[in-house]
Amino acid sequence: MPERDIQHPADRLVAAMERIYNYRMTTTSGGNLSIRDEDGTVWITPARIDKGALRREDIVAVKADGTVAGNHKPSSELPFHLGIYGVRPDLQAIVHAHPVALVAFSICGKAPDTRLFPKSHAICGEVGFARYALPGSRLLGERIAEVFAAGPSCVMLENHGVVVGGANFQEAFTRFETLEFTAKTLIKAGALGGVKVLGPERIALAATRPVPDKSFVPGPATSRERALRRELCDFVRRGYKQRLLISSQGTFSARLNEKEFVMTPAGVDRANLQPADLVLAGPDGTEAGKTPSRALPLHEALYRRHPSVEAIAMATPVNATAFAVSDEILDTRTIPESYIFLRDVGTIPFETVYGDPKAFAELTRPDFPISLLENDGVMVLGTSLLDAFDRLEVLESTAEAVINSRPLGTVRPMGSDVIDELVREFLTK
Repeated sequence: MPERDIQHPADRLVAAMERIYNYRMTTTSGGNLSIRDEDGTVWITPARIDKGALRREDIVAVKADGTVAGNHKPSSELPFHLGIYGVRPDLQAIVHAHPVALVAFSICGKAPDTRLFPKSHAICGEVGFARYALPGSRLLGERIAEVFAAGPSCVMLENHGVVVGGANFQEAFTRFETLEFTAKTLIKAGALGGVKVLGPERIALAATRPVPDKSFVPGPATSRERALRRELCDFVRRGYKQRLLISSQGTFSARLNEKEFVMTPAGVDRANLQPADLVLAGPDGTEAGKTPSRALPLHEALYRRHPSVEAIAMATPVNATAFAVSDEILDTRTIPESYIFLRDVGTIPFETVYGDPKAFAELTRPDFPISLLENDGVMVLGTSLLDAFDRLEVLESTAEAVINSRPLGTVRPMGSDVIDELVREFLTK
């Protein structure tokens, strides 16, 4: 049974707008959010109020009979919010904003291909496209509603941005953020020369990853377990703030002892992850009453094969992930720190990521701790959570530097003599 939502719509909209604004997915004057309440009231952000300093008393309530309650006028885009709700009774929340990657698609008359990742396709589905009309106009509302009525829950607006709906606000936000991440990755991978998307066979394969069927009730938590849970949550939330992962994607785990580890759950917003949300896993199954990440079998296989591995991070930093969806090799011979921390980076094929966990683990080595996961992100192995997180940061910085170097000229990697010296001084002692 889903957890009851007891947060007031006004508070939820304020918190969401703060998050969207702080991550530069909209501007002071741009974007609008709404929630449809159980009595038909639509709570919506106001017109001409600073989105970076929104307060709960700024949120406007539009009753089912059309009367308005609040200190401000509702957003000028209210007509298309009402139009969407009118044709899609399954949607109870809407996000409209102008994140730069999706705006880039909108001004080119295109929609992102969500077949880039299994989760993007599962969360966002096929993306619709609505032709331009004057912002705030009845015509715009009609055009957007017409596209939503055909089925999509994510719709690009020609020369305007994007609008996304969900059965609740968390679902709408997750779709919005996932679609923007997909658009960013497509743009970055395009700069590398090409993008690989998933065919129907691979999408079907990703959907067949088994769900754990064994559970147990753990005993009292030890001090070590409590500390490990807190540390893991701290790193996941930090990674989210640094955009190394998004709310719906990213699996982190840490070894508790020879037989057990703790890992992130499925379906919990990474930005708000708490120690109690984490799942304890071991030979008897997973912690009762919780749903672990579907990457659980991969983490189990890795810990069994590599006793020196104490932490695993599977994440989606956009620049490194761009290499995972292209045929381009990520050359880490850029600066000494990159090669020391990352070594040579390989790619694990998609079929192996979603196929046999044992074969997956056999393709990894702790002394080469970084792997790109084809059309799925990146994986980092660490001797501790700090070690894994540090490597993840260096990986993303290195990938971004390589992509940013493209307009400047030919990359000049360090030569074999320099690499040999680094190996002797830092990697064989």
